[in-house]
Amino acid sequence: MEFSVNHPLLFVMAGILVAVVLSQSVFFLLKALRRSKELGMDQKKIRRTMLTAGIFTIAPAVAIVISVMVLSKTLGLPLPWLRLSVVGSMSYETVAATNALQAMGQSLGSGDLTAQQYVNVLLVMTISIMLGIWLVPVIGKKLQKGMKSLANRDAKWADIFSNSLFIGMISAFLGFVFCDVSRLWSEASRQGVEKVIQNGEEVEKAVTYSPTSGLVPVCVMAVSALVMVVCGLLMRKPKLKWLSEYALPISLVLGMAAAIPITAWLG
Repeated sequence: MEFSVNHPLLFVMAGILVAVVLSQSVFFLLKALRRSKELGMDQKKIRRTMLTAGIFTIAPAVAIVISVMVLSKTLGLPLPWLRLSVVGSMSYETVAATNALQAMGQSLGSGDLTAQQYVNVLLVMTISIMLGIWLVPVIGKKLQKGMKSLANRDAKWADIFSNSLFIGMISAFLGFVFCDVSRLWSEASRQGVEKVIQNGEEVEKAVTYSPTSGLVPVCVMAVSALVMVVCGLLMRKPKLKWLSEYALPISLVLGMAAAIPITAWLG
């Protein structure tokens, strides 16, 4: 049987897991509603809160759909749908998938994957992100206790430490953005051949390597950051507060749209 990243069986397997997660959400929602009635809470306010929360989840959902579309060209729909419906994120999933594909001589959008390549990418994306799930019960309580102790002794240094952890996490992803900038002064434009998988077979494709291509992700990031800054400035106006929920998907969409002319320009 010929392997396909969009095989119906993969949709069934992913659908079962997504259904389990959704059933958990529905279970706890019903439990919370029953408990609110037992406590005599205003049900009109409860329903209004549920409606508001539901509306404001649309914006993050847009970002997730965009992420699925980006990954689906190479990985199909089932795997990105599953990963981004459970514990995945756009930044992590893209980096993990790209690194796994590059290790096998592939890239996102380069062509069809074999079953072995697909499983390799799946394992890298899944096992790596599970580290956080394993570490929380092991060191989470101790880390939280240490943070509280530091905050009690010196609140200023506690804030600095917390912000440093966040900046460190962001720096890891920035390294992925700037990793190819060195091409600008170390390479010249050249012709080459790239091996890609099409219809389960390895074929050679003529490509042009440009030294400025390493600037593409940097420019795309700059465009996204600029859009986010503009959204932040607009949010200062009371009538545009709603932008706070849509700034991320807006910056994602415009950044991805800008990638097309930037890639055509820089190569």
